[in-house]
Amino acid sequence: MMQELEIERKNLLTKDEYNHLITGLSLSDVTPKKQRNHYFETADFQLKQTGSALRIREKNGAFVLTLKQPQGDGLLETHEPLTKQEANQLIANNGTIKPAIETRIKALGVPIEALVFGGTLETNRIEVNQDGVLVVLDESHYLGQVDYELEIEGPSLKVTEARLDGLLTRFSITKKETPNKIARFYSALNNVS
Repeated sequence: MMQELEIERKNLLTKDEYNHLITGLSLSDVTPKKQRNHYFETADFQLKQTGSALRIREKNGAFVLTLKQPQGDGLLETHEPLTKQEANQLIANNGTIKPAIETRIKALGVPIEALVFGGTLETNRIEVNQDGVLVVLDESHYLGQVDYELEIEGPSLKVTEARLDGLLTRFSITKKETPNKIARFYSALNNVS
């Protein structure tokens, strides 16, 4: 098990804003990296009600189960590596959650047996580290939709927000209410169902 505190801020982008940032930040030659997020939730969104989220991230042939929980200005992420077989079993709703994450989910009052696979979101991600701040541009595909997002991850809320605001101002991008990917995925799923 590994844990980290993630302090990030996001802003949804139009396709034009996304392309403008790629050009303006000289990222045209950077090849996006593919990753897939496989999401889990209860039928009545008990994890969401606690501000938490559960996913398997598949990247470069590796699988990591992550529970995200609110903590201070950020999210406490608890990670557990999975084999491909373990990941596929969880996605098929007949796997076992690793003990460290299971304990944390139970502490939230969410029954493990109520968690089910909800679906997959695929992202083409461009990352660049600038002065200790991670600048991320995502193009995400899910349920027949495509969205674009700027994400800033930094050492503190003050630094993270300042970098996000600076980029939005520099590139004349309007600040938008930006739910996280899992919230956007489940909102789209509810509209499809």
